[in-house]
Amino acid sequence: MTQPDISVFGAGSYGTALAIQLARNGARVALWGRDAAALERIGAEGVNARYLPDCPFPEGLEVCADLATAAAAGRWLLAVPSHALQAMLAQLAPCWRPGVDIVSAAKGFAPDSAQMPHELVAAALPQARFVAISGPTFAREVGRGVPSAVTIAARDAELAGDVAEQLHGPGMRAYTSDDVIGVAVGGGVKNVVAIAVGAADGLGLGANTRALLITRGLSEMGRLAEALGGRGETLRGLAGLGDLVLTCTDDQSRNRRFGKALGRGDDLDEAAREIGQVVEGVRNAVEVHTLAERHGVDMPIASEVYRVLHQGSPVLEAFHRLAARPQRAE
Repeated sequence: MTQPDISVFGAGSYGTALAIQLARNGARVALWGRDAAALERIGAEGVNARYLPDCPFPEGLEVCADLATAAAAGRWLLAVPSHALQAMLAQLAPCWRPGVDIVSAAKGFAPDSAQMPHELVAAALPQARFVAISGPTFAREVGRGVPSAVTIAARDAELAGDVAEQLHGPGMRAYTSDDVIGVAVGGGVKNVVAIAVGAADGLGLGANTRALLITRGLSEMGRLAEALGGRGETLRGLAGLGDLVLTCTDDQSRNRRFGKALGRGDDLDEAAREIGQVVEGVRNAVEVHTLAERHGVDMPIASEVYRVLHQGSPVLEAFHRLAARPQRAE
C-alpha cells in the first residue's frame, strides 16, 4: 500500500469512523486491527460490515494487517478502549521514530493506575507529541457524515490545529483546546454518569431525575478536572457537557443501555451480555472512585455507581442515598 499520512490503530466502530472521516477529507489512511481475517474481509468489501454496515469506505482508506507497515505513517491515531491503550502503546513502541505524533481517541483511565491517556503516552513514548480527540460523536453518525463536532486537545497549539485540520470538513467541525487534562476527565467520567442516568430511566424515575443527574454529574466532572490540574470551563464544552448529554440520552450509548438493564432488574452479567461490547463505564467507575478519593473530590453520583457495580449495592438503594443527601447551596 502507499505510505499513509495517518494510521488508525483499532478497527472497531470508532476507529473505522475516524478513518472514514480522515479519508473523506483527502488523507491517505491505513486502518489496522488485531484480527487479520476480519481486516481482509473488510478490505475486500470496502466496508466494516460488523460495526458500520452503512458506511462504505471512501477513496484513500486502506486496511493494513501488518503493524510495521501501518506504523510507517507520520501520525498514529490510537482508537482502542482505555483499558487497552497501554498494551497498544507497548506494541507500537519499537516502531516509533522521532517526529511521529500520537493522537488518542481513548476515553477513560488506565486500569489500576487511573492514569490518563496523555500520561500513558508520556511513559511509553516520552519524546512523542500527544493529541487527544474527544466530543459527542457516535461512530455510526460520524461514518455517515452526520453533522458532528469534536475537541482536539494538545499543549502545542500548532499541533492541535494541524490535527483539527485533518478532521475538519464535510460533516465534522473540529475545535481546538490546550486543556488535555480537562478533555481526558470528560471522556472518562461521562460514561460513569451515563450508567446512572440509564439506571434511573430503567427504574422509570422520569425526566426530572435524568436532568438532575446530568447537571450534577457535570459538576462532578468539573471538580475532578480542576483537582487534577484541568479547567472546569472545558467541561462546559464539547468534551464535557456535549459528550455527557449524548451518552446519557441516546440508546446508541452502551453505557446508558447497560444502566437501563440494571434499572430494569438485570444483574451485571445479564446486562453485559445484552450489550455484547465493552462498557467502558464499568471499568472506569473504579478509576474515577480512586481519583476522587485520592484527591478528596466529592463525587456522589460516581460513588454510587461504583457501589452498585463493584460493591453489590442495589440500584434503588443507591438512588435513595442520593436523595437523602443534606441540603446545600448549589
